[in-house]
Amino acid sequence: MSDTAFYLIGLTVFVSAFAQGASGMGFAMLAAPVVSLFAPALIPVMLLVLMIPLNAYIGWRERAAIDWNGVKLISVGRFAGTFLGLWILLIVNLHQLALLIGWSTLIAAVVAMLSPSFNMNRTGLGIVGLITGITETSTGVGGPPLALAYQHKRGPVLRATVALCFLVGEVISLIVLAISGQIHADTLLMSAKMLPFLALGSYASKFVHHRLDGPLLRYIVLGFSSISGIVVILQA
Repeated sequence: MSDTAFYLIGLTVFVSAFAQGASGMGFAMLAAPVVSLFAPALIPVMLLVLMIPLNAYIGWRERAAIDWNGVKLISVGRFAGTFLGLWILLIVNLHQLALLIGWSTLIAAVVAMLSPSFNMNRTGLGIVGLITGITETSTGVGGPPLALAYQHKRGPVLRATVALCFLVGEVISLIVLAISGQIHADTLLMSAKMLPFLALGSYASKFVHHRLDGPLLRYIVLGFSSISGIVVILQA
């Protein structure tokens, strides 16, 4: 990997961590399309590894607002979806995976942006977990379904609940990927090199997260995700 590609990915990790820390979503939606352009072999493991400390920090920071019932229902569906996501990861090549990332990011961002306000029932939350498990295990992008479920909740509820759902799911996905031999030392090394960018972005988000309880940043994140998805589709 060239120095230019390394620092572009690092900058993307910084911006993505800031967006997730501030709004409760956006890390994988922003990072996956960029990483897939320069180093598609890092998908999804690097994103999953980086999101564990990020979401642990976000969940702890606003732990009083966690929707524990939602976390439980989503996590059950998330576990089942992990195995379907692994199957997809094993049968597609890098070109197909890039297209999958691009289209899933674009479609999910548009749906989340246009969706009216509503409350998810128990079945809906389970389905959200299932879809998240499939998409996050295969592409590293699991945020759009969770954003769709919680985008109209108060900012602290969205950020803390989505972060905990992510954290549980990421651990499950990495365990399954490790057992199936999908995790390699060079990917873990690259993930470690991205930690300073992640830490800076997470730290910066603490200065603005308490001011974001409306739709502005959500639309910015989803808009950027749509553009990123289109770029990946055109480059694949």
